[in-house]
Amino acid sequence: MSTANPQPLWQPDPERIARARITQFQAWAAEQHGAPAEGGYPALHRWSVDHLDTFWKAVTEWFDVRFSTPYARVLGDRSMPGAQWFPGATLNYAEHALRAGADRPDQPALLYVDETHEPRPVTWSELRRQVGSLTSELRALGVRPGDRVSGYLPNITQAVVALLATAAVGAVWTSCAPDFGARSVLDRFQQVEPVVLFTVDGYRYGGKEHDRREIVAELRRELPTLRAVVHIPLLGTEAPEGALEWSALTSADAEPVFEQVPFDHPLWVLYSSGTTGLPKAIVQSQGGILVEHLKQLGLHCDLGPEDRFFWYTSTGWMMWNFLVSGLLTGTTVVLYDGSPGYPDTGAQWRVAERTGATLYGTSAAYVMACRKAGVHPSRDFDLSRVQCVATTGSPLPPDGFRWLHDEVREDLWIASVSGGTDVCSCFAGAVPTLPVYTGELQAPGLGTDLQSWDPAGKPLVDEVGELVVTNPMPSMPIHFWNDPDGSRYHDSYFDTYPGVWRHGDWITLTSRGSVVIHGRSDSTLNRQGVRMGSADIYEVVERLPEIKESLVIGVEQSDGGYWMPLFVQLAPGAVLDEALLNRIKQAIREQLSPRHVPDEVIEVPGVPHTLTGKRIEVPVKRLLQGTPLEKAVNPGSIDNLDLLRHYEELARKRA
Repeated sequence: MSTANPQPLWQPDPERIARARITQFQAWAAEQHGAPAEGGYPALHRWSVDHLDTFWKAVTEWFDVRFSTPYARVLGDRSMPGAQWFPGATLNYAEHALRAGADRPDQPALLYVDETHEPRPVTWSELRRQVGSLTSELRALGVRPGDRVSGYLPNITQAVVALLATAAVGAVWTSCAPDFGARSVLDRFQQVEPVVLFTVDGYRYGGKEHDRREIVAELRRELPTLRAVVHIPLLGTEAPEGALEWSALTSADAEPVFEQVPFDHPLWVLYSSGTTGLPKAIVQSQGGILVEHLKQLGLHCDLGPEDRFFWYTSTGWMMWNFLVSGLLTGTTVVLYDGSPGYPDTGAQWRVAERTGATLYGTSAAYVMACRKAGVHPSRDFDLSRVQCVATTGSPLPPDGFRWLHDEVREDLWIASVSGGTDVCSCFAGAVPTLPVYTGELQAPGLGTDLQSWDPAGKPLVDEVGELVVTNPMPSMPIHFWNDPDGSRYHDSYFDTYPGVWRHGDWITLTSRGSVVIHGRSDSTLNRQGVRMGSADIYEVVERLPEIKESLVIGVEQSDGGYWMPLFVQLAPGAVLDEALLNRIKQAIREQLSPRHVPDEVIEVPGVPHTLTGKRIEVPVKRLLQGTPLEKAVNPGSIDNLDLLRHYEELARKRA
């Protein structure tokens, strides 16, 4: 792709740059810690990676992180994996998440919204009271630091209270969304052996009620370590026998008591999608998440007490944990529990309007669905408070940038961000003081030495390479659960370039300092030695109105050949005839290159996804190479297993 001098789609005006928190931080860090006063963000970023210890010390001071015992030094050991952050320090994540309420106890900490789209506020004082009550009840149940507490919960107020109470006692939180089936939940929770399970009787989605009581009963049977099950009657049913009532545990008027834990004490367990085996149980620390999220939300997302932070997510995705951390900056967090497209495709815009969201985050897929459905956000909704629309989950295509710019507001900060569950943060994305270029992420994050490397470990500029991070980040996993010798952790990120984090994405770092994400490198298309990202092909193909969704796979064959099929799910009423076939190939040839044109275009009933909505490329590739279904994929990680049988059958016929 060309990275010659295009014009920015958007530039922040001087007033916006001046009032951005990152500008104020830079001026303060220049005075206090020798950061460059001039040179804007690029100079600040360079300093942050060249002076890693000083930068992270500055972050803790700027955000007034409260260490109950002081640290000996910022980085005890820099080696990856195994970097030691702030050895000797103790603190508590939940204490920081709730402290904004001291100044404005009657302001909303949370706005809870369901499919009626009517926001219900929970004040800081009420949130703190409920956390205090639940914290003392957890201790009474014998929950101790290090114990695991699990939630089978939608994106509701109770989930936030349960997470914060768990962190307050020093226990380890883990959650799954209630659309996960029993097997998927057990693949995750059985690894960590929880002592408490918070659960709903069901949930509402797409205008329907979904009863989950049978699955809850199965979870109780299959999790022998449980000492208590807490029933949240979202659908109004009675608590099952032996379960505790949520209302009874959260009714006391109690101040939370915060366990002071070491900086690297586990905060929560997140899970990889688990498409090819048991999901990796990724453990992140109280201190590491605290400082990384303060940096990311307070500086990059520019959030503060006057903001309202809405990100469409479920409790089974790292973005939910990231969303809850908005509380660290004193921001009002918007929790939306419902279908992203109910009662119509514009649902998320309506929620943004009704909650007064200033930062609204969604998936690139939702933006493109709105574009295809002819949604007109600014015409139909009052989005005057929305300063930034952020997207993640997959790269936002250039058409998505242009659509947001044209259909929401010309003066709109569009932040395409990219990171991962693995760090529960962004490697690159939002910077309020930089221009936005169509199809590009604004810049690598502070303290993140993001590079693009060739196979020999040589840095590349304006060329596609592997996404690597060459210095430690505080939110990198402290370990994986059930990985006693650390081999699974090491093999996940450090087996290609020793001591350097390889994430598994193809990226281009432009000479302007921006970043382009091209899709996963482990499912990379590699024709005649030329590497191509699948995201580039999806962007072109899915512009065609006849194509609902697509999946492209590159398969190395035993005779040394290479087969690259493109699977397409057609829009209702469309037919894959010769004319459409030619239009698909012509669009790819003209907008990408002749090398990107697939060998075959095959109509399929649908594209399979992980439970967090990512297209499944690697397992489909394995099926096409002849791997049996049960070995190619973990069935519990897929949204529709029947779709995969179609690809398996295709592989059988080809063989």
